[in-house]
Amino acid sequence: MFKFNQMADCVSKVELSVSCTNLLDKDVGSKSDPLCVLLQRSGKDGWTELGRTEHLTNTSSPSFSQRLHLDYHFETVQNLKLAVYDIDNASRDLKDDDYLGGAELTLGQIVSSKTLTRPLQLKKGKPAGKGSITVTAEEIKDNRLIELEFEAKNLDKKDTFGKSDPFLEFFKKGDDGKWQLVHRTEVVKNNLSPSWKKFSVPLQTFCGSDLERALKVDCSDHDSDGSHDLIGSFVTKVSELQKAASATPVAFDCIHPEKQKKKKSYKNSGVVSVKSCKFNTKHSFLDYVMGGCQINFTVGVDFTGSNGDPRSPDSLHYLSPDGLNQYLSALWSVGQVIQDYDTDKLFPAFGFGAKLPPDYQAAHHEFALNFNPSSPYCQGIEGMVEAYRMALPRLRLSGPTNFSPIINHVASIAAAAAQQDAPSQYFVLLILTDGEITDLDQTRDAVVRASRLPLSIIVVGVGPADFKAMELLDGDDGVLRSTLGEAVARDIVQFVPFRKFKDAPLATLAQSVLAEVPTQVVSYFKMRGLAPLKAPAKAPAKA
Repeated sequence: MFKFNQMADCVSKVELSVSCTNLLDKDVGSKSDPLCVLLQRSGKDGWTELGRTEHLTNTSSPSFSQRLHLDYHFETVQNLKLAVYDIDNASRDLKDDDYLGGAELTLGQIVSSKTLTRPLQLKKGKPAGKGSITVTAEEIKDNRLIELEFEAKNLDKKDTFGKSDPFLEFFKKGDDGKWQLVHRTEVVKNNLSPSWKKFSVPLQTFCGSDLERALKVDCSDHDSDGSHDLIGSFVTKVSELQKAASATPVAFDCIHPEKQKKKKSYKNSGVVSVKSCKFNTKHSFLDYVMGGCQINFTVGVDFTGSNGDPRSPDSLHYLSPDGLNQYLSALWSVGQVIQDYDTDKLFPAFGFGAKLPPDYQAAHHEFALNFNPSSPYCQGIEGMVEAYRMALPRLRLSGPTNFSPIINHVASIAAAAAQQDAPSQYFVLLILTDGEITDLDQTRDAVVRASRLPLSIIVVGVGPADFKAMELLDGDDGVLRSTLGEAVARDIVQFVPFRKFKDAPLATLAQSVLAEVPTQVVSYFKMRGLAPLKAPAKAPAKA
């Protein structure tokens, strides 16, 4: 579905473990006493300390046990530096300690390699002897879900006409002793012995991952005016509910405190039973990336006539004296983030809507930017930028603006990858356009078909157009539908107008358009029922 993005940070906690080999010996008569500091770039030249390991003594090949923790954001490039010092005093200030070398790298590089080894450098281009540093990343989380199913028997009748309309509410005891609502079931109408639908809640949400934490369950009769009547309550904990997994009946008397006070013979207001209880695993984007899933990046650039003659300063393709324009700015911003997740760094780049040399006859709706159809790959983002700059003077801008050929092209590659039945490939197509789209119906159909494939589509609108056509791709009910009325299987399209970010730092555009990609990756593999691959133990990736 095309829509303007609400910023949706994908935050995970990552734990780094660090070891070094062959550190320089700075101490006379003994080996160094190393400590490693983790820094993150802030601003252009600044570094902020995020954490440090313990201080070890007399070792040139330390393995630090103290883990380093930081937040991981897929949609930003997080530049890190690991710096190793020889500590000779009790002061926290490192200025008076010997520097044994450091390594600069991005968090994206670490998580996509899982384990990474780099040579230590005293400064750029000056190695710290044979010293090297190895860093391994792990995501910190409780990714368990608790899946529960409940039924009840002989609940009290609360309605004058007809039976009760019961529902359950689950509360966990907070650290402050107060009850916090964690789940509410659906209402079962007019039934004193209801069965509620199976439901799943993250274990962290349900009980703070503490199987002994007190839980309160309220069974109430639903009233449309919101004045629900309590039928009864009981207190339990997950370790009790778990007994249902071994086919042991787990049943609770539903107690109404007022009735219990008034009536000595009161037994209960019905019985609530656990039909099933089990734990499942909820996988995250990092599970897939660390399991070896490659994020393949493809770009499509709009060379239609509405962009204006590239030789004219009014053209959206005009290269300013610093060699940039909105197309290149958007490509740099998004590409810088994505490239860390693709090991070969070979990116296919295409153009559409131009007439090509030598004959300049019909317009082409999907051509290799490097004019090599059998190998449209560019080496890294720099290679894409170079191919764009080389192609520009050789093209004749034309039309119409057709999106569907390039979407179908990338979709066919994604479809081939989907045959593998393993979560090893995912594709991101970045379309840069001035927005005057011609083949709306075919594009709608292409997007609906692609929503069943390992593919996300990012559209960046360049220039001053109002991009109404993009919004037309939203269905009436907020769901994009094909011309035959078939709805998208999942939301795979993200649209943003570049002008929204024109005066913001370049990285802001990437944060906006990429924030949803992790969720889209997980939603695809979940739809396919594919768990992350367990990453094989592999030798550390060398720089």
